[in-house]
Parts: sequence; structure tokens; C-alpha cells
Amino acid sequence: MSLIVYGIPNCSTVKKARAWLEEQGAAYTFHDYKKLGVPAERLDAWIAAAGWEKLLNRQGTTWRKLDEATREGVTDAASAKAVMLTQASVIKRPVIELDGRVLAVGFDEARAQAVAAAL
Repeated sequence: MSLIVYGIPNCSTVKKARAWLEEQGAAYTFHDYKKLGVPAERLDAWIAAAGWEKLLNRQGTTWRKLDEATREGVTDAASAKAVMLTQASVIKRPVIELDGRVLAVGFDEARAQAVAAAL
């Protein structure tokens, strides 16, 4: 079983998810967007599984700092993917996968229970 948590290490939601997984004794690999980039082939799978609208974090500071033309240009999966590949921090975090299947985008107690059920 391969559990992968994608995100950035200083994100508070990622920290909560990682702490929760460690409390559960779950072994996982952490993929740091800042160091390793966004895996383009996985991004396609995330968009297919969760939808680009759910994956794109329009509430974060990275999104708000983008110029207006870039923000307004995000109208479909292809345009969202282009922004996500260049600005990894606009991806809602964490993305948690188990054996290539998306278990969660973002993290809260309800998502934690869904992840636990899959483990």
C-alpha cells in the first residue's frame, strides 16, 4: 500500500493531516511541491477524480496575488492546470492518495475518517 501526501511543509492544514496520519500509525511518503514540483501526470488524475474547481484554492494568498488577467483566465481544467503547474500553492492542500487513488483534497475530521476507512 502506497500512501502519498502532497503539499507544502509549512501549510497548517498539511501539518494537521501529517500529524493525524502519524497518530494513526500510517506510513506515508510526503511530496513537497516546493522542492519536487507538482507531478503533471498526477495533476491530471486529481482533476479527473476531484474536479479542477475543488482542486483550485481560490481562497489562498497565492491566488489573490495573481494578476487579474491570470485569475480571470482560469475557466476550465486546462487553464486551471496551467496555473497549478506554475503556482503550486494554488492547489488545495493536502492531496492524499492511496495507490494512485485520490482519498482527499484538503483535510478536516470528516476527510480524516474517510482516509482512515481506506487504510
